[in-house]
Amino acid sequence: MYLEHFNLTAQPFRLTPDIGFLFMSEAHTLAKSCMDYTVWNQEGFVVITGEIGSGKKTLIQKLLSELNEDVLVAKVFQTQLDEVEFLQAVLVEVGVDPFDARKVELLDMLNSFLVKQFQQRKQIVLIVDDAHNLSMKVLEEIRMLAGLEARKEKMLHVILVGQPQLNELLDHPGMDQLRQRVKLRYHIRALNDEEIGAYIHHRLGVAGAKDRTLFRPETLPLIVKYTGGIPRLVNTLCDMGLTCAYADALSEATLEVMESAIKELQWPTYAERKKKHDLKAPSLLTDKGMLEILREQSGALAAIAGQAEKIDHLTPALESIGRSLEAIETHLGNLAQKQATGLRLESTVDLRKKTR
Repeated sequence: MYLEHFNLTAQPFRLTPDIGFLFMSEAHTLAKSCMDYTVWNQEGFVVITGEIGSGKKTLIQKLLSELNEDVLVAKVFQTQLDEVEFLQAVLVEVGVDPFDARKVELLDMLNSFLVKQFQQRKQIVLIVDDAHNLSMKVLEEIRMLAGLEARKEKMLHVILVGQPQLNELLDHPGMDQLRQRVKLRYHIRALNDEEIGAYIHHRLGVAGAKDRTLFRPETLPLIVKYTGGIPRLVNTLCDMGLTCAYADALSEATLEVMESAIKELQWPTYAERKKKHDLKAPSLLTDKGMLEILREQSGALAAIAGQAEKIDHLTPALESIGRSLEAIETHLGNLAQKQATGLRLESTVDLRKKTR
């Protein structure tokens, strides 16, 4: 829309992951080094976490683009799966038909595949994105898979990538064995003030901006205040800023333009956004853990009732647990829904042009 106006050759602030625009901040460089360590040193288990929009998927793409043909990768991006479904997803990724097989058969198929590849001196890397959605049972399956060895060498190397809730899962008392297998664990922090400016200049440069001065220096504190250094939020705000500048026929985004862009987006400050999120989002670990415990108790009570043939005495307890299960499942479903906001940029431009 505004490419010709600003003499750009590409959209500088697209939201889709693109390694051509990847800005390697200190935090992203360290996270990528942890991933590389797992692959090239063939060392078991690495966990990478970061806030939504921190660039985790782009780092995964960067890693995948650098692997040679001796490294086979199984990528799992859908993680709301049970143990059987997860094993099936892994086998599909490595080209094995896993359907109509029981869990014990799936494990045997995967083990046989790993042994065969190891004998051919192939390296297998399992990358799980959105790993914060994994259940404890699936994490336990991953732990056991990561423990498979041949001649004292690991046959499968694992990279778990997820939001900060993944750290909550790993810190659960029941995850001691999994934590002991984790070789490296790194959290991608937000960009600092200096890095935000460098990030914007970098993306503009890749997009063809010759002087890279499409944003006035005084706009940086405002960008920091409303994005918190989260790359995806920086992209959204800067894109809207350039759109508003284009609509006003300006050669760069001024402070007034960026203030107008924030109003168009109807954004609170990042601190307000974070506070609101923290208040509305209780620990997923607590909810998931409670859900599994309640399910186990419900099944145990039902079994006891069947044996003792005294279901009447247990009915109140079963009904109470049933209501708790329903309430927690509803709550988790609500948390999983992502709020989508559609921006009608063309309409915004037309409206601003009419009111100039």
